[in-house]
Amino acid sequence: MSEHLHTALSLAAQGVPVLPLRAGKVPFGNCPACAKSICGGRPNMKTAGPCTCPYPCHGWAAATTDPGVIGSPTWAPAWRSAATLAYHPGGAGVTVVDLDDQAAIQWARENLPTTRTVPTTRGEHWIYRGAMPSANAVRPGVDIKSLMAYARWLGPGTGTTAALPDAVHALAVKESSATHRAPQALSVPLSGQREKCPHRTPAYLERGIAMAEQRITEASSAVHATAYRTFLAVLSTHGRCGCLTEAHTARLFTAAQAKGETARHCIDAWTNALTTLGLSHV
Repeated sequence: MSEHLHTALSLAAQGVPVLPLRAGKVPFGNCPACAKSICGGRPNMKTAGPCTCPYPCHGWAAATTDPGVIGSPTWAPAWRSAATLAYHPGGAGVTVVDLDDQAAIQWARENLPTTRTVPTTRGEHWIYRGAMPSANAVRPGVDIKSLMAYARWLGPGTGTTAALPDAVHALAVKESSATHRAPQALSVPLSGQREKCPHRTPAYLERGIAMAEQRITEASSAVHATAYRTFLAVLSTHGRCGCLTEAHTARLFTAAQAKGETARHCIDAWTNALTTLGLSHV
């Protein structure tokens, strides 16, 4: 039994939903049935649900406390190649304030109540008792991971877990009102060809989408801002000729959700990028 699998089973026994991560802190790839995160990433879903397939997929919603699933033969290849493991904080009834650098840690010490802390590669996770909606880049170097998000398991940490304070809720509200417009349905990213297509071959668009996925996947902080800037770059290059399809958008959304973004955040960021470029009515 691998060390990660042993830890996962131990955490699951304590009621902590877990999932394996591959290199780069990224969940294992979606199965075909979950290509658009349909069984875990919909905006109206507030808690993780089971996948229709037996494999770890669609990020946070793959997390489970079922030892039969965790130790099953179908999950075995993932555990054998896993670089680390993660958990769904909201499913465990906690919220992680992810502090990415020393400046963020100093801010937390001055503004948030003392709680259980876990050291990370560059900063700290502050763990509070209670769940809430997740939000990225609520201030420089600070993300909130709880419902519909995953966080790396880095050990139990030290200190006593405090109740989730109003100050953390306020951060998420401030971030939402500052960066998100009202959610809009997005069935087709851009409809119809409005300008002459400048792409000489399909490979040009494919290369652009692949690079955009990689940029989001490699983001180590400020994921929401990274996703928005990436959407903006894709739309500025490919948004006026009608080449983008729902399949392309789904790939970008899947990459962002694998980093902890919700489907609603993806839709908001995409809509904001359309508006910024004057494409919202294209």
